Amino acid sequence: MKTITTDKAPAAIGPYSQAKISGGFLFASGQIPLDASGNMVEGGIAEQTKQVIQNIAAVLEAAGTDFTKVVKTACFLSDLGNFAAFNEIYAQYFTDKPARSTFQVAALPRGALVEIEVVAEV
Repeated sequence: MKTITTDKAPAAIGPYSQAKISGGFLFASGQIPLDASGNMVEGGIAEQTKQVIQNIAAVLEAAGTDFTKVVKTACFLSDLGNFAAFNEIYAQYFTDKPARSTFQVAALPRGALVEIEVVAEV
């Protein structure tokens, strides 16, 4: 296994890594809308989703892969009422339409509205 880290995305806020590569796949930890300095971005679901996707892009780049190689995402929303606005942003980046699960959860770390984790080929 290989650990992936980048300073272009927020550092892990717990006992985990940003991502691991194993068996030709990148398994990325969930990203919440923190900037690279660890500060929560201001705004609603659109702004937070864009930040999460920027973080994912940085992790993918550090692993030598990109959005076209993402095979699976897991998306966590604090309110499924944000689903349409979330999908609008998501669709701009995940154009190859990876497999996906989406869940409404009771709460996310630091009060985030959205968290996304990915699995990608490397």
